[in-house]
Parts: sequence; C-alpha cells; structure tokens
Amino acid sequence: MRRFNLAVLAALTLSAGLTAAPAQAQPGHHTSAGARHALGIDHCAAGVCHFDVPPGTYDVRVLLGGDDASSTAVTGETRRSLLPETPAAPGERIARSFTVDVRTPEGEPTGPDGSPGLDLVLGGAAPALADIRVTPARHARQIFLVGDSTVCDQPGAPYSGWGQQLPQYLRAGVSVANYADSGESTVSYLGNPQLWGTVRPLIRPGDLVLIQLAHNDKTTDEPTYRTNLESLVDGVRAQGGRPVLVTPIVRRWFNADGTLDNDTALLVNGLGVNHPAVIRSVAAERGVPLIDLTARTKALVESLGVEASKSIYLYNENKDNTHTSVHGATVYAGLVRDELIALRLVPAALVRV
Repeated sequence: MRRFNLAVLAALTLSAGLTAAPAQAQPGHHTSAGARHALGIDHCAAGVCHFDVPPGTYDVRVLLGGDDASSTAVTGETRRSLLPETPAAPGERIARSFTVDVRTPEGEPTGPDGSPGLDLVLGGAAPALADIRVTPARHARQIFLVGDSTVCDQPGAPYSGWGQQLPQYLRAGVSVANYADSGESTVSYLGNPQLWGTVRPLIRPGDLVLIQLAHNDKTTDEPTYRTNLESLVDGVRAQGGRPVLVTPIVRRWFNADGTLDNDTALLVNGLGVNHPAVIRSVAAERGVPLIDLTARTKALVESLGVEASKSIYLYNENKDNTHTSVHGATVYAGLVRDELIALRLVPAALVRV
C-alpha cells in the first residue's frame, strides 16, 4: 500500500525571528532542563499558530473559550489530532494540555520535510483560543509507532492512520512519535535506514514502541516474517525500550453471511501466512505485550454490518476497504487507547477517556 496522496500542508509563515528555547539534539525526546521561557499567543493568527522551535518534544497548554459559546479542537504538524473538540459555555475558560513531537520529516519518515517548527491549527464547530503556552517538555514519556499506511500520519484527506489520531487520547506528559510509513513491510522497514535505522537509536529506556506491520508482507514467508518481528522486538529491548506487538486492523471484506472470516479480511497472505497468528505467537514466546487489534476491529466491523462499516473505511470515497477515514482512524485509535489502559502500559491518569 503506497502513499495515495502526496500533498502536504503548505508551510505556515505567521511569524519570524522568534527566539526558541534550547531543545535536545535528537528529535522525539524531551528537551533539556535549561529551557527557560514559554512562547505564547502572539504567535497565533487566523486560527493558526506557528512556533519557530527546533526538533524536540514540547508541552502545549491552551486556554479555550471566548465571550460566546465555543467548541475547539487542535491539530498539528501533519494533520495530527492533538486535542479533541472541547465545548465551552459563553464566558467560560477551559485549560487543556498536551505534549507534541516535533521532528523532520514531520510526517512519514520517507516523505517531505514539511514546515520547520511547530504548527498548530484550531478547528471544531466554533473555535476560540484565549491563550497558549509552548514550553520544552522535560520528562515526557514517549510512544513510538512502527507501522504502515494504516498507522501513519497521512499527508492528505480523506486518509488517516490510527496513529495520527492517537495523540488526542493522551494528556500532557505523553508524546506520540509516529514513524509509521506507507507501503512498508517488516522486510522494507528493517532494511531502510530512514525507518528502523532512524527509530532504533532514538529509543530510550522505558519508551513504548508499538509495532504493527503486516499489510504489506504479501510475499513474506512465515520464517522470515517471524524472524523480522523478533528482530524488531530484540532491537527495542536492546535500547531499553518496551516493545508492544499490535495485530493489524482488518480489511472490510465481508462474507455472504456478514462475517469477516476470510483470508483477505484477516490478513492471511498468498503464501498462507496468517499474520495475526504469527504476531500472537511471537508475543507469547517473547513475553511481549499484545494489542490484538485484529480481533478488536473484526468485532467492531461485524457489529456495524456491511453498510454502517463503510464510514470506518474509505469505501464511500474510493471503494477502499483497507485504509481508514478520519472517523475510522479515530475509532481505532480509541481501541488502542483502551488496550494501553487495560495492559497498564500508560498510567490511566495520562489518558483521556
């Protein structure tokens, strides 16, 4: 599955000459304790905020609301959902915080660099921003994502990966570094220095690394697939990180009886390799936490049925039964959020429910 839309957001040029607080040398991790000052609302105009900060991890505190009733959501960088839509009554002010990863490239690792710095966009039915503060994060937990186009920060609508929607479910103190990339298999991800060769050195002790690779392993035999998963697990552990294996989301491919019990839906490749089964096996043998997203998404899609499940995927737009819409990616990210809580991988206090 290659990238379907290579359009990227135009670089935002609302401000120039900002003096940024110092950040750490490597993107994707907390910044140094030497950072001293916050950047504020004077860097926002017309519903867009731009902060000239170097790669790093940043805490963002927003004060939402205005004189009239409002409803505000925040997205950032390459279409990442960072804060869910939040209503406020007339005159009410609501404080919310989140942590965001700033890196280059800002979206898919093999895609364009994107615009430098941190870009945030206000959305929602009636957006209202009273104040904003951006400061380098000092002790953020990190969740790395290793995956394919069903996980990645998709550059253009109507596509969205579940990893692109996951940040909105996390409070300040947890950052999502999405290194999923369109079209990647376990073979190509391990072999590309822009991918595993870049991610692995960034992993620090205690970091979570969620791994979902299967959709593009169409010609990978079972021994190779198993070995590749084990290599990813071992590589994470060698850095002191905590690997989490994730079975792939199902394809929306119904049988006549309304079930998804077929090879296409359940990611069994042409060689007979049952990807979810192999992932479950490796997780059990290596003592790795497992998010069985295949089982969760299968149950959900079957419960919705043939018609209602179309909105989860891009069937209505492109007859696409593999890639998710923004709505579908948000629903699936919610399933991942639930599993992170159930498996106690992230403290419940740092998760939005």
